[in-house]
Amino acid sequence: MTEAAHESLANGVADSVNGNAPLRALCISIRSRIEAFLQEDLETEKLRNVQAQTRTALNVILEALNRYPLTALSLSYNGGKDCLVLLIIYLAALADYPDLPSNLESIYIVPPHPFPEVNAFVASSSISYHLSLTHFSRESMKTAFADYLKVKPEVKAIFVGTRRTDPHGGKLTHFDPTDGGWPPFMRIHPVIDWHYTEIWEFIRHLEIPYCELYDMGYTSLGGTTDTKPNPALRNGEGGYKPAYELVEDDEERLGRDR
Repeated sequence: MTEAAHESLANGVADSVNGNAPLRALCISIRSRIEAFLQEDLETEKLRNVQAQTRTALNVILEALNRYPLTALSLSYNGGKDCLVLLIIYLAALADYPDLPSNLESIYIVPPHPFPEVNAFVASSSISYHLSLTHFSRESMKTAFADYLKVKPEVKAIFVGTRRTDPHGGKLTHFDPTDGGWPPFMRIHPVIDWHYTEIWEFIRHLEIPYCELYDMGYTSLGGTTDTKPNPALRNGEGGYKPAYELVEDDEERLGRDR
């Protein structure tokens, strides 16, 4: 996706707006897009389901903002499709939040062998969406979060783009404290009940820029040593169809070794 595509979603951001104008204007612009989507009279049941999922996710985020000050909240962001949807809805929810900072607290846990395309997308999108992104390169998610909270002790809750079909996602709710042995924080899962196809319907209907690997047949992004294009998307011509053409939730991770 191009820089112009990022700018299309962030349309309305103007340096001339006062205060924390860039982030505030971005949030207002995105909220306007989301509200317009929610008011559409859609013909397909799939998109109507996405509208319902979007309302639920917004309510979860607003509940989090009632429970915690913004300074105690962070976002786990790795440039993947699920946390991208979460980020867009999070920004919409912040449109009226008082005293927005210049950038939003967030963490990127870098896999051992990251794709250059993912790192490039994370870098460009974190600028476009005003993320203050702390990087941690760790084999263990547990260690990465523990190290993060040592340098960011004010963070008490973290938005995570986990969905129910992800590993260990089956029993999660919208708000879950970390398990024993993990650093203590509240995990917030606004998109936990979204289906794979709903994620892509949202992204494509709202024309949200996404990582280019998804157009090469990758459906779940890890590192270069454990992630391949999804075999269910082979096109019979030696290549792969784009990720958004996959239908079944349980086929999403067929390109992952773990």
